[in-house]
Amino acid sequence: MKKAVFFDLFFTLANLEYQSENEFTLLNISRQEWEASAENADVYQQRATGKLKTERQMLESMVAGLPFSVSENQLEKLVEIRNDRYQKSLTDIHPDIISTLKKLKDNGIKLCLVSNADIIDKKYWDISPLKEYFDAVIFSCDVGIVKPDVKIYQLAMEKLSVSPAESIFAGDGGSNELYGAKAAGMATVLTEFLTQKDRQTKEKIAESADYIISDFKEILNIVKK
Repeated sequence: MKKAVFFDLFFTLANLEYQSENEFTLLNISRQEWEASAENADVYQQRATGKLKTERQMLESMVAGLPFSVSENQLEKLVEIRNDRYQKSLTDIHPDIISTLKKLKDNGIKLCLVSNADIIDKKYWDISPLKEYFDAVIFSCDVGIVKPDVKIYQLAMEKLSVSPAESIFAGDGGSNELYGAKAAGMATVLTEFLTQKDRQTKEKIAESADYIISDFKEILNIVKK
């Protein structure tokens, strides 16, 4: 039986959906145009490693790749929209996830969060119903390390005082996280409970997955193996 489960956060434990009022509708651009600028690899690295210290700095960096200027009022509104989106994500948790985490804890399994996150991503963690079930939490912006760097998984295991053989990492597979967890010696679970990848993406992620689940409760059986 495993002693610890390490979870990704967004699209694994918390769904993250755009609302009717969102960043790209505010700027009158397509979702693809917004994400090309906002999720640019260099920009994301700056946010996720904690180099951008304020919400304003973060949004300024995310709009920097757009082919037009963003007004002061638009920047303020972008900060507001993003905060609302992440607050909803971290407070509206599927009951099957909550019940599964509770059963894991009741069975003596230690839980740790390992999330690539910036300061808004983690802002509402303290009011999330998820928080009470976790023994430790690692946000990349606090430690300056992002998945799939093996060091972030090693740090997580050190926090719970468990070995790789005693550990499972579960995530939706973003950021090549299962590859990193497997390289750190952990068993890996690809969960499609909250989101499903296209076939080609799933096949690539599955190369690093020991288990693939669509029902979140299946984790309860995996920890017993």
